[in-house]
Amino acid sequence: MNTEKKLVIGGVVLESPVILAPMAGVTDLPFRLLCREQGCGLVCTEMISAKAVYYARRAVRRDKNRSSRFLLAVDTKERPISMQLFGSEPELLGEIAAFLEPGPYDIIDFNMGCPVPKVVNNHEGSALMKEPKLAGEILRSMVKAVKKPVTVKIRKGFDDAHVNAVEVAKIAEDSGVSAIIVHGRTREQYYSGAADWEIIRQVKEAVSVPVIGNGDIFTARDAVDMMEGTGCDGVMVARGARGNPWIFREIKTFMETGKIPPRPETGEIREMILRHGKMLSDFKGEALAMREMRKHVAWYTAGCPHSASLREAACRVETLEGLRILLEERLA
Repeated sequence: MNTEKKLVIGGVVLESPVILAPMAGVTDLPFRLLCREQGCGLVCTEMISAKAVYYARRAVRRDKNRSSRFLLAVDTKERPISMQLFGSEPELLGEIAAFLEPGPYDIIDFNMGCPVPKVVNNHEGSALMKEPKLAGEILRSMVKAVKKPVTVKIRKGFDDAHVNAVEVAKIAEDSGVSAIIVHGRTREQYYSGAADWEIIRQVKEAVSVPVIGNGDIFTARDAVDMMEGTGCDGVMVARGARGNPWIFREIKTFMETGKIPPRPETGEIREMILRHGKMLSDFKGEALAMREMRKHVAWYTAGCPHSASLREAACRVETLEGLRILLEERLA
């Protein structure tokens, strides 16, 4: 596959057309750094509420809003990075985009894909697929407010009776966005069933800005098949990256050489988990980090021998040293 042509988003040049998707509770700063080291071309923050940033800004002490502080934190080594906002008020989103623009973010993304009820019921996330006019107003407000590139992540539609990704993509392009990410599922599908890559092809043919495909990228072959089958300019990896930062190395190598590197051996998995735990402890404190590492350990060790008992034991680990001992005993 020819990958000599770089993916450029509004002047931001990516080393690789493979992007880490924003995932709540997953794509925090430590995990993004690990993915960048493995060859990810662009990382994305967890989605951030524009209203939360607004109220944190108004607080007497912004650092009191601990969750927002973690979400907004960036390390220069992970750039380029996209910061993803969600909300439903055009004026507010433009204001918050402008407020955050001086920060260390290269791209500002807008979320129209989140399917969770508490977001959708607030007329945010994928609920905006039902309101293309409002979506256009939001995107125009954000584009007008900032000089940095604005992108948008959409879904196939809200449900099978309302598949309107092409319509929404055209509105987004007319609003001035620099790229469009398309998840090939409807909101009603959540993450079930197969992603519809055909809708990605249709969007690519309908707009002139770069289109990034998203949905069912779990291997290097998946990534190349999506790009070749849809003509999209890049791919976004979501669940395929959980417990698997190596997927970016594998995709990048396969695109460049046609060969897929061997999967990491047990020792490399063990060292990656420990490093992840140490980075997370330094970032969020040991107690919180060890609670969060439980799900990461489950993802990292899926398919390993005795992984079920290891996951169960990991739920009782409270310290980094305890994690090290457990892995040395169970993941030798």
